[in-house]
Amino acid sequence: MKGVVLAGGLGTRMHPLTKVTNKHLLPIYDKPMIYYPITTLVNAGIDEILIVTGGNSAGDFLKLLGNGKEFGLRHLNYTYQEGEGGIAAALSLAEFFADRDKLVVILGDNIIEKNIIQAVRDFKQQQEGAKVLLKEVHDPQRFGVPTFENGRIVRIDEKPTHPASSYSVIGIYMYDNTVFDFIRTLKPSARGELEITDVNNYYIGKGAITHDILDGWWTDAGTFDSLQYAGNMVAKTGANNV
Repeated sequence: MKGVVLAGGLGTRMHPLTKVTNKHLLPIYDKPMIYYPITTLVNAGIDEILIVTGGNSAGDFLKLLGNGKEFGLRHLNYTYQEGEGGIAAALSLAEFFADRDKLVVILGDNIIEKNIIQAVRDFKQQQEGAKVLLKEVHDPQRFGVPTFENGRIVRIDEKPTHPASSYSVIGIYMYDNTVFDFIRTLKPSARGELEITDVNNYYIGKGAITHDILDGWWTDAGTFDSLQYAGNMVAKTGANNV
């Protein structure tokens, strides 16, 4: 299996910080944000990773991460996303890198306390389809929210006004190699983006998605409040042995 870290976008919600650098290069306690998703993948046994980035600071990733030797990677690859086309559009840039292998995809601002080792092992054994990771949160309306029937996910709603559950689909996804075929059929949402929730609902429709509940704390460090929260939690408890 291979790993993909999605670290593109323009980060406009975090101006003025992101006027001078990519959001994913901002510090979380004593390390750059991008270190945490990379380490999440490495701890799960993945040693080939693609960084999808964009904006004016793309070269800084190469300067910071080099060839990935610091992380023990076999290969660290880079590709460039022009503009902001959504998570699914960013993922589509990984097709050549995937080379028909299964993928673990993580958003570059997702910070977790523990690891995804067992989830990745289980997905390796899963013949086809996808796996998503969930976490119970106090504000599910900010995220993709699953609806359950008999313990299975039957639908995911993106940022619903009235969430069907208290769970969020966090920014760690696992896909088989058919994901790129489906992304090619996607139409932009009302936000003008190719939505990852549509990808996940595609797999739900096929009856080919599984889920796990993440152990330990999780945050997406994509706002000023969550950036501060992530730094405080890493300082207090650590994260991923980073």
